[in-house]
Amino acid sequence: MTTDNINYSELATQIKQWGQELGFAEVGITDIDLREHEAQLQRWLDAGYHGEMAYMAAHGMKRARPAELVPGTQRIISVKMNYLPPDASFARALGNKTTAYISRYALGRDYHKVMRNRLKQLGQKIEQEVGALGFRPFVDSAPVLERQIAEKAGLGWRGKNSLVINKQAGSWFFLGELFVDIPLPIDEPNQEEGCGRCTACLTLCPTGAIVEPYVVDARRCISYLTIELQGAIPEEFRAKMGNRIYGCDDCQLVCPWNRYGQITEEADFLPRTHLKDQQLLSLFAWDEATFLKNTEGSPIRRIGHERWLRNLAVGLGNAQYDKAIVIALEEKRQNATPLVIEHIDWALEQQRQKSDQHERKKARLIRIIEKGLPRDA
Repeated sequence: MTTDNINYSELATQIKQWGQELGFAEVGITDIDLREHEAQLQRWLDAGYHGEMAYMAAHGMKRARPAELVPGTQRIISVKMNYLPPDASFARALGNKTTAYISRYALGRDYHKVMRNRLKQLGQKIEQEVGALGFRPFVDSAPVLERQIAEKAGLGWRGKNSLVINKQAGSWFFLGELFVDIPLPIDEPNQEEGCGRCTACLTLCPTGAIVEPYVVDARRCISYLTIELQGAIPEEFRAKMGNRIYGCDDCQLVCPWNRYGQITEEADFLPRTHLKDQQLLSLFAWDEATFLKNTEGSPIRRIGHERWLRNLAVGLGNAQYDKAIVIALEEKRQNATPLVIEHIDWALEQQRQKSDQHERKKARLIRIIEKGLPRDA
């Protein structure tokens, strides 16, 4: 089929239908003009808010210039896929400090693989319709301003926590993009800013990572600290991490729009039982072979066993005093790497302090009881 015979309006409608059949909750189409975001991106980089994520700065302004990333690109198809599990059990997991909290997006299969495969299938369907097509799928895999693209494609607005929020679905969804070289009609960009005066995400972020509305200092973000950071977690943030060992959902949990969060229909995103709400001590006992086996196909595998233990050590330090925790930390320390040892030593000190506090409280209670007893008791 030649391009002269293509009804692009009908094709755009068909693409959205194919997208839904492939499991995408919503599909939008936008052009490639992202120049208005270049200055903000540069300010964020200049402030050093990207931390150790050198790839954020490595490509200059290519993130805001899609045609430089993929020559010939005329349009971007933006998609979202829901991931909220049916039994997220946020409060139960976060409220029990001996339970390991893993961000709900990471409990199932790696979304990068799932969505990239579906986007590739979408590109192939378009190609079958129009003939030779230049297309390329992206899911957190290249310098792409995915949130700005999604906003421009009408999928929602960027909230003050920097995530895309949708009026009917909150923010519990992944984003992906398909760059194409055909002039599809574009959707109206999102004109609504639904956050209003709400500052819940700024106020309740455990580490104060949202430094101003729409701006996140990654260096303070628990997701960054537990996933992207290669070295030691700064001491000032360790206690604030609580039992969060991989990622953090707090800025979404407090967002009023997430009362409309939609449960995922994607089986691949359903939680794996050996990851969801497990005891910190159980996960800390995994050797590297067990870690690799139990995280196969999971986004968690990318941090490696060493950083897994680093994060868990912090969680154990934040748990209430337990002799079993102290024993596990001391045993793991014997063969740990210097990075893990640093965090084990911190955790052991936290446990010691809690033990001392417990003993002081017990002694005070005994004194109170003895003081109240009759002389001949």
